[in-house]
Amino acid sequence: MKAQRRDVVEFHRPFGYFELRRAAARLRRAYPNLAVFSIGSSVLGKPLYAFRLGTGTKRVFVNGAFHANEWITAPLVLRFVEEAARAAQRGESFRGRDAAELFRRVTLDAVPMVNPDGVELVVRGLGADHPLRRELLAWNGGSDDFSGWKANARGVDLNDQFPAHWDVERDRRAVDGPGPRDYTGEAPLTEPEAQAIARFTEAERFDLVVAMHTQGREIYWNYRDREPLEAERIARALGRASGYAPVKLTGSDAGYKDWFIDRFGRPGFTVEAGFGANPLPLAQLPGMYEETSALLMEALLASLRRN
Repeated sequence: MKAQRRDVVEFHRPFGYFELRRAAARLRRAYPNLAVFSIGSSVLGKPLYAFRLGTGTKRVFVNGAFHANEWITAPLVLRFVEEAARAAQRGESFRGRDAAELFRRVTLDAVPMVNPDGVELVVRGLGADHPLRRELLAWNGGSDDFSGWKANARGVDLNDQFPAHWDVERDRRAVDGPGPRDYTGEAPLTEPEAQAIARFTEAERFDLVVAMHTQGREIYWNYRDREPLEAERIARALGRASGYAPVKLTGSDAGYKDWFIDRFGRPGFTVEAGFGANPLPLAQLPGMYEETSALLMEALLASLRRN
């Protein structure tokens, strides 16, 4: 009788930094084919966990939880990594593909939780011993309800931190100081989490990147006409796989996807998973995973089609 599968990445409880750290340790033990390492640290010194699967020359990078109240993207990304690693190790099929063969051709890197300090505020609240308790309460308007918090521990929106017309985004946002959302910081790449992601991206020179956000079931694929010609075609393929709508977005700058396209001229995508008000409820996770895992598999295959 076939043993029942037990997933390390669970969908039945909020997924904060504690859960990520525990999952990283368990995945490292379970899957020798999966590298687990840190690309840097958060404001409060939490390691930013990265996971690498495969040995292929095509490079795909997926990240999640840039925004704290979008923490649900972290288990989405990490469950995909777990299932892919399991299939590759066992020589099994993964979403209709020979996983071992796929990951001989493609290398997948993932940072499921870019903003662990912010995620902990949303998932667990502001503890009495938090080193920035006084500042965070002031930045949050005196409220101890951090369920709507998007920023990092210094009140900076990490997805407004990249040097792609950052000053235009700063002026558009018109937020003059730290807070729950939309503060761009005093300059691009002031925050250690954004610095780590940029440094990692520069070092690895990915062929294609996907930044997972919530919500709206949309795929943003362009940036100021700097995107490569195949970007829209790939976005349509991602849309067919997931049921999400490809959208040509205007009036947005300084995001990770924007910077990646502007800097490298390669395909970059922001995926807005699920639907509703952030943070999305756990009940959406299984359905969102079916949508986004199909999308991420298509992203891996799209990397193989690139010259």
